[in-house]
Amino acid sequence: MTTAAVVGSGPNGLAAAIRLAHAGIDVTVFEAHARPGGGTRSSELTVPGLVHDECAAFHPTGVASPFFASLGLERHGLKWLWPEIDLAHPLDDGRAGLAARDRSLTEYSLGQDAHSWHRLFDSATSNFDALIAEVFQPVAHVPHRPVVLGRFGMHALAPATWTARRFRDEPARALFMGVAAHAFSRLDTPLSSSVGMMLTATAHAVGWPVAEGGTESITRALVAELASFGGEVVTGTRITSMDQLREITGRKPEIVVLDTAPQGVLRIVGDELPSRVRRALSRYRYGPAAFKLDLAIDGDIPWINEDCARAGTVHLGGTAAEIVAVERATVRGEMAQRPFVLLGQQYLIDPTRSQGSLNPVYAYAHVPHAYTGDATEVIIGQIERFAPGFQDRIVATSTRSPAALETYNANYVGGDISAGANTARQIAFRPRVAMNPYELGMPGVYLCSSATPPGAGVHGMGGFHAAERALAWLRDVP
Repeated sequence: MTTAAVVGSGPNGLAAAIRLAHAGIDVTVFEAHARPGGGTRSSELTVPGLVHDECAAFHPTGVASPFFASLGLERHGLKWLWPEIDLAHPLDDGRAGLAARDRSLTEYSLGQDAHSWHRLFDSATSNFDALIAEVFQPVAHVPHRPVVLGRFGMHALAPATWTARRFRDEPARALFMGVAAHAFSRLDTPLSSSVGMMLTATAHAVGWPVAEGGTESITRALVAELASFGGEVVTGTRITSMDQLREITGRKPEIVVLDTAPQGVLRIVGDELPSRVRRALSRYRYGPAAFKLDLAIDGDIPWINEDCARAGTVHLGGTAAEIVAVERATVRGEMAQRPFVLLGQQYLIDPTRSQGSLNPVYAYAHVPHAYTGDATEVIIGQIERFAPGFQDRIVATSTRSPAALETYNANYVGGDISAGANTARQIAFRPRVAMNPYELGMPGVYLCSSATPPGAGVHGMGGFHAAERALAWLRDVP
């Protein structure tokens, strides 16, 4: 029987394993951590009974993923829950821009810019299924819906600063810029609109849901699907070389899929890589980091803008110009006193995460790559800025620095949870310029992490595409 080994049990690794198992291949997944999941784990990080998401928290790409949708993960207990408002972006003057599946909520918050906002996102939202099928593939592919992709691409190619000029007032400008900031990159460079365009369209088309019971519910469902086809996950086993992998499995697996950052590929495969591939992966760039802060609070967050109390995600960054300046400084390695902060209120739609009046709050700030300082106070300061009195409600905190993030998950090099800098070059071609970005120049060996298209997010599409390439290669083997 054909065998496959997958290194890393994040959503891409598990997706690759599932696709291979569906094809009748004997699959074993190896995970260094004691629990599978990579960035899709949940734990009691502050006080007993409060469930915090360890990394990924909201799942627009998960609910949009064609591969996940094909699996019927609801059979394995996965349940998506949607907030009334997907995203809120408060301003110092008390207003807030809102993004929601209910178009009227967004229009009400954007006022004079509601029409311009609708025109910008109407095509992507109306043709969302066709669009997602295109953008969840490598750039180098033959599009099935070229008009839809072309319309989206025209806007995605622009700097986010240019796109924001479409709007006359700050709620719309700041709302878009906050979503674009998910790229962890400069926002005045080509292609910096792409992440903002995609995630905003996703908010309007399918929403930004959470997984009931915590993000780890996604992992449990994927592991259950893999097990139902005979696949196995071996935890507590860190793979450091191909020789070790062969020794553990007792044979050379026909297929090896690596759910690792390029740095991990170099460590595991090393000199077995063709020199051109090794050089390209050695030049791969990593981006700014996250500093994560989980809090237990008594009661709710006392937002100045009451709509924020209905939002799953809240972006804390002030005006569009402020976000642009802060992200530019962060990329340069400068720590901002008012960093961009993403805050999650998952408990609003999933009360199973709370205990009595105690609620878990999720937050992280964008900080420089490998930042060694403590961003706890500046994160709390950004929350307090838009919710005075918040600090008085904190019962317990748990922090995770960039170094701790990398220890937790080796793919987060220097605390980069995107597994690579989102420069124009690496948005278009990651991890290297190649017609097939999943191949590593070695027969049967593939890369499937967020360093491959379509990039970061809990969608499993990198794993699916890598597995498809592996199956195509297997069919061609004499």
